[in-house]
Amino acid sequence: MTEPIRIANCSGFYGDRLSAAAEMVEGGPIDVLTGDWLAELTMLILARTQAKRPGGGYARTFVTQMAQVMGTCLERGIKVVSNAGGLDPGGCAEAVAGVAAELGLAPRIAYVGGDNLLPRLGELREAGVELAQFESGEPIGDTARFVTANAYLGCWGIVDALDRGADIVITGRVTDAAVVCGPAAWHHGWARDNWDELAGAVVAGHVVECGAQATGGNYSFFTEVPGMTRVGFPWAEIAADGSCVIGKHEGTGGEVSIGTVTSQLLYEIGSPSYLGPDVTARFDTIRLEQAGTDRVRVCGTRGEPPPSTLKVAMNEVGGFRNDLAVALTGLDVEAKARLVEDAFWLACPYGPEDYESVTTRLVRTDKPDPATNEEAVALWRITLKDPDERKVGRAVSASVTEIALATIPGLFGVGGGPSGGSPYGVFRPALVPADLVPQHVVVLGGERTVVDSVAPPGEVHVDGDEGPAAAVPRGPTVAAPIGRVVGARSGDKGGHANLGVFARSDRGWAWLDEFLTTETLKRLLPETAPLVIDRYRLPALRSLNFVIHDLLEAGVAASTRQDAQAKSLGEWLRSRVVDLPAALLERP
Repeated sequence: MTEPIRIANCSGFYGDRLSAAAEMVEGGPIDVLTGDWLAELTMLILARTQAKRPGGGYARTFVTQMAQVMGTCLERGIKVVSNAGGLDPGGCAEAVAGVAAELGLAPRIAYVGGDNLLPRLGELREAGVELAQFESGEPIGDTARFVTANAYLGCWGIVDALDRGADIVITGRVTDAAVVCGPAAWHHGWARDNWDELAGAVVAGHVVECGAQATGGNYSFFTEVPGMTRVGFPWAEIAADGSCVIGKHEGTGGEVSIGTVTSQLLYEIGSPSYLGPDVTARFDTIRLEQAGTDRVRVCGTRGEPPPSTLKVAMNEVGGFRNDLAVALTGLDVEAKARLVEDAFWLACPYGPEDYESVTTRLVRTDKPDPATNEEAVALWRITLKDPDERKVGRAVSASVTEIALATIPGLFGVGGGPSGGSPYGVFRPALVPADLVPQHVVVLGGERTVVDSVAPPGEVHVDGDEGPAAAVPRGPTVAAPIGRVVGARSGDKGGHANLGVFARSDRGWAWLDEFLTTETLKRLLPETAPLVIDRYRLPALRSLNFVIHDLLEAGVAASTRQDAQAKSLGEWLRSRVVDLPAALLERP
């Protein structure tokens, strides 16, 4: 049996800590350095960058990091696997090769492509592939409006590149977990139908993919965590059976605990059947054990065959938008908001009926009997969207400026003076048959191979773990924020939001499972009341996951919410006051 492989993360998003690669390479023993640079919004950002500057379709910060650590990685035999290739993995590979040449190094560099379907959309439609929106069934329509269309590839192109001796593997749009699952499958020699082993590696990848979110970052109980000013990045030590130990280098800030790992497991997931191109990982079979200081063992994960289709993330140009805000101070806030809105439309050269979309919000950030000027301020916000850039341009934003001295007392603008409209994107997910999207593996200066994306057939069904059994605490209750006894993690799922909630004890889970129904959630978060909400149980993790449909409208780039990515949704829930069993508030 092979020894475990330690796979470290150095990036959770495009813009993460630049020094993290050097920290992970120099801070302790690792076998593989990985990072996640891509998100649905990132692909749109890269497309805009590429349109302005040819060759700008990849994460340049990754190239900078390679200049810092490439020599040490080659010396120590540390493999590098990254999805920083974005829309141009070949260009990213050439840029890394250029850095290597400057340093006098000669790594074997490979890249994995085939995910970019934008040039193939017409061909696929002619072949009868619908590419319909996978939830609504809306037909694809005119393909010219799309600026990106990328299938989520799995890990086997990465495995092939490593089999061919690659020291550095750069991919385009693969699943976030694939950059971890690939090296694990390569190292342990797993077959494509080793469902449980692959599922375990996918879970390990999901835990570490967002970097410091697994080591204390974005953690509800951060006040209990030491060293939060400089949290270390995580690694996953994956065994031959797919189980793993999550840890971090000694002497780094933060912590690895059942709480931090549970929190990250709940991030941006849907049902307990976590679909992927290589395996369906059953998150309701995961078991966690504290295996020591800053060590959590993740085991028991079961896998099922994946679907025969791949998810395709497409971004289209939605039009143009302008987001305007006016401060409303002190008394009569609602009356002030009504007057500002009425005066704005009289001053605006267009009426609300002339726009494709108009969204207004009164944001009550003001407090009664405010002790500071800032505590007296609420906001009136309006977002205008239209295909015609002129209708959301400076003439519109100037309409707010011109009412500054003619309407309400205490008015002041927020966000500077008049501004033009800005383009926005709309996220549109679809499905494509996996057999139509092979992976292309290219070794720079060497061979090119094609790797099939089709998983072997299988009939495997897994039952979820029932989790701990405990009685629901009864007796006296105390009115207190629900976050005193539960943690949460939330994020975006296209136009939907996910909200994971977890308890920290068996009794806490019994209460949470009984108390937090969908109806209760809608009462606590009134913004969600008119929306469809899916509720999923993960008893083995003492957790619930809610998927709130359409909270983010047409995706992050098009959302008009103040928090367009729903990152703070969980903390909003935790701040709501409910009747908590007094027994749960007692320290064990």
